[in-house]
Amino acid sequence: MTLEWRNVIVHSADPMALGQWWAEALDWVVVHSSDVEFAIRPEPDRVPGLEFVLLDEPKKAKSRLHLDFVPDDQDAEVARLEAHGAQRVDIGQGDQSWVVMADPEGNEFCVLGRRRE
Repeated sequence: MTLEWRNVIVHSADPMALGQWWAEALDWVVVHSSDVEFAIRPEPDRVPGLEFVLLDEPKKAKSRLHLDFVPDDQDAEVARLEAHGAQRVDIGQGDQSWVVMADPEGNEFCVLGRRRE
């Protein structure tokens, strides 16, 4: 049996707005858009991607799944994401080497320390 990882699904109150936010944050391309779905990928034929799917209920708790990103420069990337609308959040992580942030709908993600050489 062979499996190909295609997408990470993100439930969203506004799939187009949130998907566009992530497309710009990651510099990814839009591969599908409708009233209820918005899909992005690193390149048109490269997977996995992110697919934002309409869910008409608010986020209620800490996300059980989140994305981790490894930047070249953590401070610069955190500042860029904050300027783009992300917020730093405290989910009880304490003093760590990574920064926990949330997108405009409150989905947490982490910006890890500098990429290893």
